[in-house]
Amino acid sequence: MIAIIDYDAGNMKSVEKAFQYLNEDAVITRDRKAILGADRVVLPGVGAFGDAMERLHSYDLVETIQDAVKSGKPFLGICLGLQLLFDSSEETPGVKGLGLLPGEILRIPAAEGLKIPHMGWNSIDIKEDSRLFEGIDRQSYMYFVHSYYLKARNPEDVAATTWYSTDIHAAVEHDNIFACQFHPEKSSRIGLKILQNFVDITKEYRDQHTQGGQ
Repeated sequence: MIAIIDYDAGNMKSVEKAFQYLNEDAVITRDRKAILGADRVVLPGVGAFGDAMERLHSYDLVETIQDAVKSGKPFLGICLGLQLLFDSSEETPGVKGLGLLPGEILRIPAAEGLKIPHMGWNSIDIKEDSRLFEGIDRQSYMYFVHSYYLKARNPEDVAATTWYSTDIHAAVEHDNIFACQFHPEKSSRIGLKILQNFVDITKEYRDQHTQGGQ
């Protein structure tokens, strides 16, 4: 089962429908037992960094998310969900993120001819050994909607980049943590393939976990 964390984030239903299209059992929930009992967890999101962290705290979800990641189960952040995994954001100075990965969220710098927010399709450059992007063309196009971008501290965590006024870390992978700045659920066939890869990674984790318990 896939637990999609419910903190009034905006794009939860579209993420749920995408997984259901893949014939996966997905539940939108903020229940701690359901989240920790799931095979994999997804943190979606659109909106402001500070407001999102306030809601996560108000729903007592911060510790639940940290415990879910510590358990080793595959965890996927989408759009704002990626940004929240890191330390801080220029959007709301002084507000701490989840701090699960080192890095910061910066405002996309203004550039002639480019509109902010960055909204629409953009090609990404995928790292060769990425599990999340297995079987996907290295210059595929994904759908973005954002005004702030990730600058990860550890280059080895970066699974894909894109260029929009600056070099943007568009996806990350670190152990059981996966995240995309773009919206795979809105990125057509290729986006669904990314979600399917996440499901397949989960099956590998579940098989290993089951064998380890025998």
